[in-house]
Amino acid sequence: MINKSVIKKSSTISLRDTKDTKLSIQFNLDGFSFCITDNTSEEILYFYEYLFKEKKITPESLLKKIEELFKTDSYLQKDFSSVSVVHQNNLSCLVPNTYFSENKLSEYLNFNIKTLTSDFITFDDIQSIKAKNVYIPYVNINNFLFQNFGEFEYKHHLTIFIEKLISINNSDEKVVYVNVSSDSFDVVVIQNKQLYFSNSFSFETKEDFIYYILFTFEQLKLDVEEIQLYFTGDIELESELYTITYQYIRNVLFLESNNPIFKQLNYSKHSNYILLGS
Repeated sequence: MINKSVIKKSSTISLRDTKDTKLSIQFNLDGFSFCITDNTSEEILYFYEYLFKEKKITPESLLKKIEELFKTDSYLQKDFSSVSVVHQNNLSCLVPNTYFSENKLSEYLNFNIKTLTSDFITFDDIQSIKAKNVYIPYVNINNFLFQNFGEFEYKHHLTIFIEKLISINNSDEKVVYVNVSSDSFDVVVIQNKQLYFSNSFSFETKEDFIYYILFTFEQLKLDVEEIQLYFTGDIELESELYTITYQYIRNVLFLESNNPIFKQLNYSKHSNYILLGS
């Protein structure tokens, strides 16, 4: 079953009259979200999110749901000047440029996950940290999108998250950023616009969640009384994840976006940070 969460932004700019638009889509196994941007004004005109109730969806079943929704959603059937895609999963690994070789992509991933010979592996170049993000995209979804839109750009979600954090970080002290999804989260630590740490974790309970966060603090020798931790993504002040985190870490905050679209949405400003954060 598909649970549609309808979030629309009314705008003085009509999508029907706007010719030069960009479609940005973020896919994960829980669903997908997308926004449409006016390339001239750089204003986001429309945002929508589909959430799937089923757990443990495979890439194959995800594609079937996407095909169904693309047939019924008129906003996804428009003509776009450009399309960008974000693949969100834990199938990635950061490799410093010094040690990177394009011929060893599977070897890098095999340190963290089990890959198959049939897996398509690619990488993003993160120039701000002089590293590559090696990952496995949803190839079947890429093929489907190519049939619909032709050429498009795609990146891994952690690439975009790190790039955005590097651009806004000006702290002389280490800062911890945690991007939360329904059953996984990313931890990124930055100091002086330099990446200090990055990892992704899966969790089922709030105890799993806080264990991995405190383990990270312990391994990096971060002081739970001093270090600031910023949440983004699928977490709220009233949630059990926030509550248990605040029990152990003193400075827990939300990293809010300045994107004007949130004035029209019923979402918290720290949510959907990969697509809407600015």
